Amino acid sequence: MDNKVKRELIDFLSEHITDARRELFETVLAGRTRYLTVVLEDIYQPHNASAVIRTCDGFGVQDLHVIENRNRYTLNPGVSLGASKWVTLHRYNRRGKDNTTRALQGLKERGYRLIATTPHTDEKRLDELPLEEGPIALLFGTELEGLSETALALAEEHVRIPMTGFSESFNISVSAAICLYDLTMRLKNSGLRWELSEEEKLEVKLQWLRASVRRAEKLEKRFFDERGNAAG
Repeated sequence: MDNKVKRELIDFLSEHITDARRELFETVLAGRTRYLTVVLEDIYQPHNASAVIRTCDGFGVQDLHVIENRNRYTLNPGVSLGASKWVTLHRYNRRGKDNTTRALQGLKERGYRLIATTPHTDEKRLDELPLEEGPIALLFGTELEGLSETALALAEEHVRIPMTGFSESFNISVSAAICLYDLTMRLKNSGLRWELSEEEKLEVKLQWLRASVRRAEKLEKRFFDERGNAAG
């Protein structure tokens, strides 16, 4: 679908939401970014994965990548509180395949720096991670074992959250929240071009409308039927 048609469809579907919701979409879109993205590898606790979706939405991170080699991703609606409608979820779950390599190589090809999170004290601190060297994909592993050897080997850098207590690490959802708070605050004060492009805004707005409008699929079919009849 080209951008002209996409805009027309957005206008059509927007007639079925309130003015307040339309204004909210514009406000939230202005703060959305793909300069940062989050990757979860084999997270087995649904409440943690769901909490990370909510965290991504809260800090304006549009994309969440979920790798499912051993553990299937399941959503806990009571924790995500509808945030899954607003975040673009990418799942990598082919049976018998190395989903970690497929996901991370794909992100590298799109220009992302792969940054692994680790509790090891000899790694770079989160606040020392430079932003100007390119977009960042932040990798989080399982609650018990951390990231796989494959993910650690593919990562270009490793970072840690400084801690001063007896605990070695936070759980995944807390770690993601701390990391995204630090990185998004620094990013938005950096002078870097972190915002979505106009084309990306169209794509995301259409995704949100499809998730918000009742019977959106039927309305979209009607839109294309009427458009085809007008063209004929």
